[in-house]
Amino acid sequence: MAQASGKHQVVLRDHKEQCWLGFERAFESVFAKELTDVVPALEYIQAQVDTKGYYAAGFICYEAAGAFDSALKTHPAPGELPFFWFGLYRGPELLELPAPNYNAYQFGDIQPSISGSEYHRAIQAIKEHIYAGNTYQVNYTIRFYAQFSGDPWQLFLAMVRAQSSGYGAWIDIGSHQICSASPELFFKMEGDQLTCKPMKGTVKRGRTAQEDRGIAEWLRKSEKNRAENLMIVDMIRNDLGRIAEFGSVSVPALFEVERHPTLWQMTSTITAKCKKPIHEIFGALFPCASITGAPKIRTSQIIAELESHPRGIYTGAIGFIAPGRRAQFNVAIRTAVVDCTAAVVEYGSGGGIVWDSGSADEYREVLLKARVLTEKIADFDLLETLLWTPEEGFFLLDLHLKRLADSAQYFDYAVNIREARERLLQASTSYELTPHRIRLLAKSDGKLDIISEPLLVSNPEQPLRVKLAATPVNSMDPFLYHKTTRRELYEAARRSCPDCDDVLLWNERGEVTESTIANIVVNMNGRLYTPPVSSGLLAGTFREWLLEQGKIQERAILISDLKHCIAIYLINSVRKWQKARLV
Repeated sequence: MAQASGKHQVVLRDHKEQCWLGFERAFESVFAKELTDVVPALEYIQAQVDTKGYYAAGFICYEAAGAFDSALKTHPAPGELPFFWFGLYRGPELLELPAPNYNAYQFGDIQPSISGSEYHRAIQAIKEHIYAGNTYQVNYTIRFYAQFSGDPWQLFLAMVRAQSSGYGAWIDIGSHQICSASPELFFKMEGDQLTCKPMKGTVKRGRTAQEDRGIAEWLRKSEKNRAENLMIVDMIRNDLGRIAEFGSVSVPALFEVERHPTLWQMTSTITAKCKKPIHEIFGALFPCASITGAPKIRTSQIIAELESHPRGIYTGAIGFIAPGRRAQFNVAIRTAVVDCTAAVVEYGSGGGIVWDSGSADEYREVLLKARVLTEKIADFDLLETLLWTPEEGFFLLDLHLKRLADSAQYFDYAVNIREARERLLQASTSYELTPHRIRLLAKSDGKLDIISEPLLVSNPEQPLRVKLAATPVNSMDPFLYHKTTRRELYEAARRSCPDCDDVLLWNERGEVTESTIANIVVNMNGRLYTPPVSSGLLAGTFREWLLEQGKIQERAILISDLKHCIAIYLINSVRKWQKARLV
């Protein structure tokens, strides 16, 4: 399989085959700069696919909606982009995406298209429309703009890395480059089977595996999110009913919850039997109901009134049409467009507004969804550090493997816990009969590495000299709660205090959390306390065992408490108890 590069004009994720399709240079580009040309252009590329076996890959902008139904209102044009652009190709190349080079591009200050107060006024206007009975839900969106320099291809790689995008897409039309990390399917066609999978209902993921599962369950049961999702499902069922064989529209999955790197999304799946050509399918479905609202026509008019900028490719559709009556199109959300002439990047973000929506909460959600533009996620391994002794074998092995399993589930790493146990036990048969420190590393594809070394003996009665970190940690950072090789934060803390043995971290609330390699326990009035996980720390296995045994208790520990406590200890499963002294 070849490696993808910026030489490819179009790169698309084929969700069914779970691979990337690369199209180099189109032998013909088909585009529409006038609204009246959209449907004829779509009919033309479908004919080329059907009669000559070509592939077509490209996009349709949101403002093309009026070409399919003149009652749908949008801005008159999609900015500098054409309404419609597709390349015709003789076939795709199967590709693997390389890791992004985060140093290959830069942003200026990212600015929203409207202020917070303007956003609030728009939400109030939407609620007035809802009160008047004009709409039930409006998908209101804004744009973000920034100066851009460097390689847009690397931005695309970074975006799909950050989102693990199911329907990602890259398109280079010369004047503009489109980088889409969309997780949402608009529709796919396989023979006479049509499938739609709208997303409606979003919540930020938890920090720990346990918290994350609780949040997913909350979203699954949320009456508000279910009601909004069902509204979109009913709209798409109605849209499909216009082109489907009688009685074939069904909903095989309702209110499913999907995990993404930063968000939980509620989805539902609607299917139908359909023999109609592609332009009639777009005519019935476009734009997707999840990014307009209900009812679609009246709500599109409200959107055109309230949104000050055209959407362009954002909330349009990107995809491919293949021979054999096969097609796949995403809903072009989480999509950036780089204007190569102006050196500006544009990114859209939005959400569904209903009667009980709060403008402050919705604005936060819009900003959260825009994070994919700037997130930089380097490769990292999951890590467990264990103690092995000839007398006891691996200390707290079950707790270590449970923590590894939780983190593997959280980050979607394909780790086989049974294999990890067997590999550790097999490796231990060759150890010399002295205590060893073992590092078990797990990569995203499940590959395991085991590194062992004799444990250097230290004096637990000799207090370690510790200092407080210069700056706080953010207790909302999920990486604080998982043991990984992503240790920049801890290494920076150690560098800031070179004249001590370890550094004590603390959070934005002034609560002590942990050291760079251990949990902390303090003796206060004769009782042993350790900070709660919610303060922002790794739940160490030795810490968990001590809590289960009732030897220590959880309590928030303030920085000021360290000056009045009887003793400070650092604990982990390799060194167990070590005294510490604040210097």
